[in-house]
Amino acid sequence: MSRLVHAFIGFGIVCAMVACDSNRLFEENKKIEKNEWEQTASLIFHVPIADTTGQYNVYVNVRNAGFYRFSNLYLFVNTSFPGGQIQRDTLECTLASPDGRWLGEGLGDIWDSRILFKKDVRFPQTGEYTFELIQAMRINPLPGIMDAGIRIEKAGH
Repeated sequence: MSRLVHAFIGFGIVCAMVACDSNRLFEENKKIEKNEWEQTASLIFHVPIADTTGQYNVYVNVRNAGFYRFSNLYLFVNTSFPGGQIQRDTLECTLASPDGRWLGEGLGDIWDSRILFKKDVRFPQTGEYTFELIQAMRINPLPGIMDAGIRIEKAGH
Protein backbone atom coordinates (compact mmCIF):
# COMPACT_ATOMS: atom_id res chain seq x y z
CA MET A 1 0.00 0.00 0.00
CA SER A 2 2.79 2.45 0.83
CA ARG A 3 4.28 1.86 -2.65
CA LEU A 4 1.01 3.04 -4.19
CA VAL A 5 0.96 6.13 -1.96
CA HIS A 6 4.55 6.94 -2.96
CA ALA A 7 3.63 6.54 -6.62
CA PHE A 8 0.75 9.01 -6.28
CA ILE A 9 2.93 11.50 -4.40
CA GLY A 10 5.65 11.20 -7.06
CA PHE A 11 3.09 11.66 -9.83
CA GLY A 12 1.75 14.78 -8.08
CA ILE A 13 5.23 16.28 -7.79
CA VAL A 14 5.95 15.63 -11.47
CA CYS A 15 2.62 17.22 -12.46
CA ALA A 16 3.37 20.29 -10.35
CA MET A 17 6.82 20.65 -11.89
CA VAL A 18 5.46 20.31 -15.42
CA ALA A 19 2.71 22.86 -14.77
CA CYS A 20 5.31 25.44 -13.66
CA ASP A 21 7.60 24.87 -16.65
CA SER A 22 7.06 28.09 -18.63
CA ASN A 23 10.21 27.59 -20.77
CA ARG A 24 8.90 24.40 -22.34
CA LEU A 25 7.55 24.67 -25.87
CA PHE A 26 7.02 20.92 -26.33
CA GLU A 27 7.65 17.70 -24.43
CA GLU A 28 6.42 14.21 -25.14
CA ASN A 29 7.76 10.82 -24.13
CA LYS A 30 6.69 7.45 -25.48
CA LYS A 31 6.81 4.09 -23.78
CA ILE A 32 8.94 1.33 -25.29
CA GLU A 33 6.93 -1.91 -25.44
CA LYS A 34 8.23 -4.54 -22.97
CA ASN A 35 11.21 -2.22 -22.30
CA GLU A 36 12.86 -3.72 -25.40
CA TRP A 37 13.43 -1.23 -28.19
CA GLU A 38 13.27 -2.78 -31.65
CA GLN A 39 15.27 -1.02 -34.36
CA THR A 40 12.16 -1.01 -36.54
CA ALA A 41 10.05 0.65 -33.82
CA SER A 42 10.86 4.32 -34.34
CA LEU A 43 9.29 6.92 -32.07
CA ILE A 44 7.66 9.82 -33.90
CA PHE A 45 6.86 13.25 -32.46
CA HIS A 46 4.91 15.97 -34.28
CA VAL A 47 5.82 19.48 -33.11
CA PRO A 48 3.94 22.59 -34.24
CA ILE A 49 6.26 25.60 -34.54
CA ALA A 50 4.87 29.13 -34.82
CA ASP A 51 7.97 31.19 -33.87
CA THR A 52 10.86 31.55 -36.32
CA THR A 53 12.67 34.28 -34.35
CA GLY A 54 13.23 32.64 -30.95
CA GLN A 55 16.10 30.36 -30.03
CA TYR A 56 15.40 26.92 -28.60
CA ASN A 57 17.28 23.98 -27.14
CA VAL A 58 16.19 20.52 -28.28
CA TYR A 59 16.69 17.60 -25.91
CA VAL A 60 16.21 13.85 -26.11
CA ASN A 61 14.74 12.29 -22.98
CA VAL A 62 15.68 8.71 -22.10
CA ARG A 63 14.36 6.55 -19.27
CA ASN A 64 16.36 3.41 -18.63
CA ALA A 65 16.15 0.57 -16.17
CA GLY A 66 19.04 -0.08 -13.81
CA PHE A 67 19.76 -3.34 -15.63
CA TYR A 68 20.50 -1.53 -18.93
CA ARG A 69 23.93 -2.98 -19.73
CA PHE A 70 25.55 -0.09 -21.60
CA SER A 71 26.81 3.32 -20.51
CA ASN A 72 25.45 4.98 -23.63
CA LEU A 73 22.73 4.81 -26.24
CA TYR A 74 23.19 5.66 -29.91
CA LEU A 75 20.20 7.10 -31.75
CA PHE A 76 19.44 8.20 -35.27
CA VAL A 77 17.36 11.39 -35.11
CA ASN A 78 15.47 12.28 -38.28
CA THR A 79 14.05 15.79 -38.39
CA SER A 80 11.45 16.52 -41.07
CA PHE A 81 10.82 20.19 -41.85
CA PRO A 82 7.46 21.63 -42.97
CA GLY A 83 8.83 22.14 -46.49
CA GLY A 84 9.69 18.44 -46.84
CA GLN A 85 13.45 18.50 -46.15
CA ILE A 86 14.79 15.74 -43.90
CA GLN A 87 17.91 15.99 -41.77
CA ARG A 88 19.46 12.89 -40.18
CA ASP A 89 21.77 13.06 -37.18
CA THR A 90 23.47 10.44 -35.04
CA LEU A 91 23.33 11.19 -31.32
CA GLU A 92 25.27 9.48 -28.56
CA CYS A 93 23.38 9.66 -25.29
CA THR A 94 25.81 9.17 -22.39
CA LEU A 95 23.81 7.56 -19.60
CA ALA A 96 26.54 6.48 -17.16
CA SER A 97 29.94 7.74 -16.05
CA PRO A 98 33.11 5.68 -16.74
CA ASP A 99 32.88 4.21 -13.23
CA GLY A 100 29.36 2.90 -13.95
CA ARG A 101 27.28 5.47 -12.02
CA TRP A 102 24.07 6.51 -13.79
CA LEU A 103 24.12 10.21 -14.71
CA GLY A 104 20.40 10.93 -14.81
CA GLU A 105 17.86 11.50 -12.09
CA GLY A 106 16.99 8.21 -10.43
CA LEU A 107 14.34 6.66 -8.28
CA GLY A 108 14.96 3.04 -7.35
CA ASP A 109 16.28 1.32 -10.44
CA ILE A 110 14.76 3.74 -12.98
CA TRP A 111 16.86 6.58 -14.40
CA ASP A 112 15.77 9.63 -16.41
CA SER A 113 18.29 11.50 -18.55
CA ARG A 114 17.91 14.64 -20.65
CA ILE A 115 20.52 14.86 -23.39
CA LEU A 116 21.12 18.06 -25.34
CA PHE A 117 20.57 17.37 -29.04
CA LYS A 118 20.62 20.89 -30.57
CA LYS A 119 21.51 24.16 -28.81
CA ASP A 120 20.22 27.63 -29.71
CA VAL A 121 18.16 26.41 -32.67
CA ARG A 122 16.07 28.79 -34.75
CA PHE A 123 13.34 27.03 -36.67
CA PRO A 124 13.48 28.44 -40.23
CA GLN A 125 9.80 27.86 -41.08
CA THR A 126 6.50 27.82 -39.27
CA GLY A 127 4.51 24.61 -39.41
CA GLU A 128 4.80 21.05 -38.21
CA TYR A 129 8.22 19.53 -37.62
CA THR A 130 8.52 15.79 -37.12
CA PHE A 131 11.23 14.22 -34.99
CA GLU A 132 11.86 10.49 -35.33
CA LEU A 133 14.02 8.57 -32.84
CA ILE A 134 15.50 5.25 -33.94
CA GLN A 135 17.72 3.14 -31.70
CA ALA A 136 21.07 2.60 -33.41
CA MET A 137 22.74 0.09 -31.09
CA ARG A 138 24.06 -3.22 -32.41
CA ILE A 139 21.60 -5.22 -30.31
CA ASN A 140 18.06 -5.83 -31.49
CA PRO A 141 15.86 -5.68 -29.54
CA LEU A 142 17.65 -3.45 -27.05
CA PRO A 143 16.60 -4.33 -23.47
CA GLY A 144 16.42 -1.82 -20.64
CA ILE A 145 15.17 1.32 -22.38
CA MET A 146 11.74 2.14 -21.00
CA ASP A 147 10.79 5.48 -22.60
CA ALA A 148 12.24 8.06 -24.94
CA GLY A 149 11.07 11.46 -26.05
CA ILE A 150 11.70 14.98 -27.24
CA ARG A 151 11.76 18.22 -25.25
CA ILE A 152 12.04 21.70 -26.78
CA GLU A 153 12.49 24.70 -24.52
CA LYS A 154 13.39 28.37 -24.86
CA ALA A 155 17.17 28.88 -24.90
CA GLY A 156 18.93 31.13 -22.44
CA HIS A 157 16.58 30.63 -19.48
